[in-house]
Amino acid sequence: MGRPRTDTEAVTLRLPREIIAQIDEIRRGEEDIPTRPEMIRRILQSWIEENTTHKT
Repeated sequence: MGRPRTDTEAVTLRLPREIIAQIDEIRRGEEDIPTRPEMIRRILQSWIEENTTHKT
């Protein structure tokens, strides 16, 4: 894992246990079983890619 990238910031948030359980279930379905923070990053990135309108 190593040190975090220097162009990042920590974000602390509280989630209901039900959402954490859902995240854990999704993690178990991944081939590499990512950490919770990594799974949350993947979920956010996927949402951003699906919901961002690229205007040119």
